[in-house]
Amino acid sequence: MTARELRNLCLDFPGAYEDFPFGPETSVFKIEKKLFAISALEASPLKVSLKCEPELAEELRASYPDTITPGYHLNKRHWNTVRCDGTLPDEMVRNMVEDSYDLIVAAMPRAVQERLGWKVTA
Repeated sequence: MTARELRNLCLDFPGAYEDFPFGPETSVFKIEKKLFAISALEASPLKVSLKCEPELAEELRASYPDTITPGYHLNKRHWNTVRCDGTLPDEMVRNMVEDSYDLIVAAMPRAVQERLGWKVTA
């Protein structure tokens, strides 16, 4: 996955936008002022930090120790940093980005979820 593909993926989610609170070199992708992905898009290798269910985060780190590590400068229980160098299939990275977005939206009020067109359950 390229930096351009990662950026486009993050911005494709309803209501998602890019912010630079840590300086111009670090893209922070947010929904309703809550971050769901962080990446220095110009860095090599390309990496992205994503929110993850704690148990799954541990499983992913154990399965891919050279590619998925605890979130850099983030709560390591809930965040993973993923190296996007082709080691993992792009589809897997896309799924992790989507899961991160979904975790953030799931914690938002129902009215916000509905406005975003997110899958609201009864």
